[in-house]
Amino acid sequence: MKFQIASPSHYFTDLRLPWSRHLNDWPEEHFVEVARGIHRNVVKFISHKDQVYALKELATPIARNEYRLLRELEELGLPVVEPVGLVTHRDENVSAAQSNGAAPTTSVENRGLLITNYLVGALPYRIIIQQGISPEQMHQMLDALAELLVRLHLSGFYWGDCSFSNALFRRDAGLMAAYLVDAETGELLDELTDRRREFDLDLAHTNIAGDLMDLEASVGLPGQLDPVDLADSLVERYRNLWAELTRSDVFDPEDQYLIEKRISRLNELGFDVEEMEITTVDNGKQVKMVPRVVEHWHHKRRLASLTGLQVQENQARRLLNSLNRYRIILSEQDGRDVPLPVAAYRWIAEVFNPSVQTIPHELKGGLDDAELFHEILEHRWYLSEASGSDVGMPFASKSYVENVLKKRV
Repeated sequence: MKFQIASPSHYFTDLRLPWSRHLNDWPEEHFVEVARGIHRNVVKFISHKDQVYALKELATPIARNEYRLLRELEELGLPVVEPVGLVTHRDENVSAAQSNGAAPTTSVENRGLLITNYLVGALPYRIIIQQGISPEQMHQMLDALAELLVRLHLSGFYWGDCSFSNALFRRDAGLMAAYLVDAETGELLDELTDRRREFDLDLAHTNIAGDLMDLEASVGLPGQLDPVDLADSLVERYRNLWAELTRSDVFDPEDQYLIEKRISRLNELGFDVEEMEITTVDNGKQVKMVPRVVEHWHHKRRLASLTGLQVQENQARRLLNSLNRYRIILSEQDGRDVPLPVAAYRWIAEVFNPSVQTIPHELKGGLDDAELFHEILEHRWYLSEASGSDVGMPFASKSYVENVLKKRV
């Protein structure tokens, strides 16, 4: 038996587990129940040292390829499930396993086990829709999936099976963030041709229409939305975002401030510009700019560098806005510009931590601190609108616990 471990923080090779058996032959006592979607392969979940892991049974070559792809995508900073390990050569220990219990009923010859970290707070689309969502939230899920596909394509990844079923969704500052959970059919290239992109997008359209038709027939869709219309809208969302990120601009040489404006717009969308190609056209009378956009999540990385907080992109954007507002307040109080790192340190200590620490653990409902802080900011805005003046974060935090969270229980 051979173990490959990707992350020392998740290191475990508990030999008491029946690794040499097919997952179908493991005793049920080893598994835990979590929110899960529908899988084409056998997938089970186990708990180890307060962590939950997904085990997926695959043919060894496919398991090795998916393990490699997930590691490479994670290194690129893309939103994918975290690869933890890979177990192969399991048939070498079949004799020992048979001597310790009942003989396996399913062969593990040339079978591998892919181990990934369970993404806390993320849910399959079926569960989200079955629990009841609004048409607006349905469209947020489409936005998230379209953005995920754009991010993957910008990095040269051909998914080959984009669907609601192969993604997980997590709340992100009132919106949704999507994560890739299945890379079996994927391929990471230096660059995707437009033909490969369009083929991937066409597959996504077909798969998503099928996913939603299935749900429409079983539980219905919010607002009686049409599955094909929703699949069409995903394609439109993808194309609009792709065009925004990759289009070229032509402007007069004296208007070079437009370069900075374009870069700021791309940063607002959560993307960085790695390099720019700038050429003169029309005999030097105009300048053409072609940005090279990379995926590295501008706001997320900036917040992490300032505060150490690891959050989602939309959460980071909202938290940075709060931080910048607090910096203005501090600068006005001190009568001078407060450096951003200093303001970040004080914002964490004086605003963020006191706000989330007022929330009892049992009322958090699985939401992370960044999402809770976002909801407190929303609650503060409504309270301030009602009162005609800013109520402040301490009051808003207490009111949020009493009037929002306690009523959710």
